[in-house]
Amino acid sequence: MLDATTRSGGTATASPQAATAPPVAAPAVVPPAGFAARCTRVLLSPWSRLSLLLVLLASAATCMLLFEPQRLVTHGWPPQFGGVAAAAVFALAYGLITVAFVPRPLLNLAAGALFGSELGTGTALVGTVLGAAIAFGLGRALGQDALRPLLRGRWLKAADGQLSRHAFRSMMAARLFPGLPFWGVNYCAAVSQMRWTPYLLATALGSTPNTAAYVVAGARASTPTSPVFLIAMAFIAVPALAGVVVAWRKRHHLRGH
Repeated sequence: MLDATTRSGGTATASPQAATAPPVAAPAVVPPAGFAARCTRVLLSPWSRLSLLLVLLASAATCMLLFEPQRLVTHGWPPQFGGVAAAAVFALAYGLITVAFVPRPLLNLAAGALFGSELGTGTALVGTVLGAAIAFGLGRALGQDALRPLLRGRWLKAADGQLSRHAFRSMMAARLFPGLPFWGVNYCAAVSQMRWTPYLLATALGSTPNTAAYVVAGARASTPTSPVFLIAMAFIAVPALAGVVVAWRKRHHLRGH
């Protein structure tokens, strides 16, 4: 009778189990990691980025050896450039080639010889801060993650703590001491936990005396017995002595830690 009623248009009552059973979801299909994803992880790993940084620095140093920017001191600036435009181009080139290990004193002398004392000092300082920013950014993005786990020695930990906790003071001392290589200080600061603001501010302030002295010496190089040239050479020596004193005091401080 139930079958007949159902076939004739009646409504069949479903069983309670059939009415309350939730729908069965299909199992999620996880696609296997592809070759492109694995390559991306490898390329973005800390050691791959450090290798890229080393390749960039080696390439930049090779280009500097081939183009010989020190010829600016002897041959002068190209005649088609002049005035503020030439100073802007020189500041940009200054910042780029300091990343490639070109000594800053040579560039400062060239700035003085090409643009004079006032414009040359401003141009060299802009190039100094620009080069420091480029090196810091490259070191922070490509080298910090790979190199920070290697800071395990007592001296390395003490130096890293000094740069991280006393960023402005440490960077001022490093910039005032002309014996420290500019590029080496930049990359050491990038590996530490130093922030951008104290790094750039201390670079600008700490580099001013030495930069101005070299620029003035370059501008007055034709008269090496003039009082201005002799005063400039004295200003080169004074920051060096101050840097020696600071380094001597910091040596005892690092030993204590």
